[in-house]
Amino acid sequence: MADLTLKTAAGKDSGTIELSDEVFGIQPNVPLMHQVVTAQLAARRSGTQSTKTRSDVSGGGRKPYAQKGTGNARQGSIRAPHFVGGGVALGPKPRKYDQKTPKKMVKAALRSALSDRAAEGKIVVVDSWGFEAPKTKDAKVALDALGITGTALVVVGRDDAAAALSFRNLPKVQIIGPGELNAYDVLCNEWIVFTKDVLPAGTSTSAPAEPAAEVAKAKKPAAKAKKPVAATESAAAAEGSASDEAGVSADQESAAPTSGEAETGKTS
Repeated sequence: MADLTLKTAAGKDSGTIELSDEVFGIQPNVPLMHQVVTAQLAARRSGTQSTKTRSDVSGGGRKPYAQKGTGNARQGSIRAPHFVGGGVALGPKPRKYDQKTPKKMVKAALRSALSDRAAEGKIVVVDSWGFEAPKTKDAKVALDALGITGTALVVVGRDDAAAALSFRNLPKVQIIGPGELNAYDVLCNEWIVFTKDVLPAGTSTSAPAEPAAEVAKAKKPAAKAKKPVAATESAAAAEGSASDEAGVSADQESAAPTSGEAETGKTS
C-alpha cells in the first residue's frame, strides 16, 4: 500500500495514511472508463424528443386535385412529408438511451479513475474539516491552505452537514457523497479531496472465519447409520409372510385326520 500524508484543514501534516492498492494503485483501463462514462452520459438523456408524422398533422383529409388530367404528379394529401406543413419522415420519437453496464465494470472504472488521479498526485486526504458552522469563507481558506487550485471534487460524509453547506457555493468545487462516487465526476475534476472517514478501502483478501455452528457440527461425532426404510419394510414383510405360511400349515396339519381316525370313520 502507498503512504499518503494526512493533512489538517489548516494545511498542516497530521501523520500518514495508507491508500489501498486495489483502489488507488491499479493500472487505469482507459477503454473501460470510456465505456462506463459514455453509458452514464447516455442515461442522463431524457429521450422525450418527438416529431409528428403525416398521420399526426392536422388537415389534408382529402385529395388535393384529380389523379389525372392536371399535368402534375399524383398526390393524395397535402400533409405528406414533401409538402410545407406536412409531417416529418423518419423523425425522432421518444426512446430510452440507457445502456446496461455490469456493476463490476462500474466499480472497475471508478478504481481506474481514482488510480489515475493518485498517480498524478491529485488525491488529498484531510483528517477532518472541523467547521463549527457553515461558512463559505472557511471552506475557501481550507482549500487554499491545502494548495488545491482548479476544480475539486470534495467527498463529504452524511454527518458533516457544515462542510457540505460551506463548499456548495464555491464555483469550482463539486460536492458528492461517498456512496455516489463515480468515474465521470472523478475524471471531470482535477483534485479529489477525501476525509479520513470516507476514504475508499479495498476488499479484504483474508479467508472468512467459519461460523460457530459449522465448527460445532464438524466436531460432533457421526451418528450411527440407520437401516434404509425400504430394506426394513421388506424385511418386515418377509417375516410377516413367513409367519402367515407357518400358521396356515399348522392349521392344515391340525385339520387333517390321522390314519386311525380315518379307519374308524370308514368302519362306522
